Amino acid sequence: MKKVEKSTDSATPNRTIDWNSINWKKVERNVKEMQIRIVKAEKAGKKGKVRSLQWLLNHSYSGCCMAVKNVVGNRGSKTPGIDGQTWTTPRAKSLAIKELLRGKGSHPLPLRRIQILKKNGKKRNLGIPTMQDKAMQALWKLSLEPIVECHSDIHSYGFRPPLLRCQQNIVY
Repeated sequence: MKKVEKSTDSATPNRTIDWNSINWKKVERNVKEMQIRIVKAEKAGKKGKVRSLQWLLNHSYSGCCMAVKNVVGNRGSKTPGIDGQTWTTPRAKSLAIKELLRGKGSHPLPLRRIQILKKNGKKRNLGIPTMQDKAMQALWKLSLEPIVECHSDIHSYGFRPPLLRCQQNIVY
């Protein structure tokens, strides 16, 4: 009988998370490996396998950590949505990961609308989502991007992640 090891990438919401002690190399490796598995299943035409792997990535500890890291690491992380929250402290980031892990199908909140000036002097509307909605979008991006890369033009190089190019039977 094959011995099954318990995964350290479990999505248990009762787990205490310390933002400063997260092993980021391991988290990134887990996400990349799952994305590569999604690419291989997509290339093999196994749609059910692709969906199950996407579900696993969206509910994994590593996926949630990467999503929160991507959100707090970009320029818009200091702009709050209508709830007024920003994740600036390690405790807030840890709680955000726990919320994503809980994953009870949260409904997105309305966008905060502001007007910004254009070069010609006119104004245009800009919608700012809440931090939780940004993290959920980043989490979905992690699982959808490998499929998009499989179906993209092989001669298109701009705005593409270098990791998941699956044309010409190459997975980096």
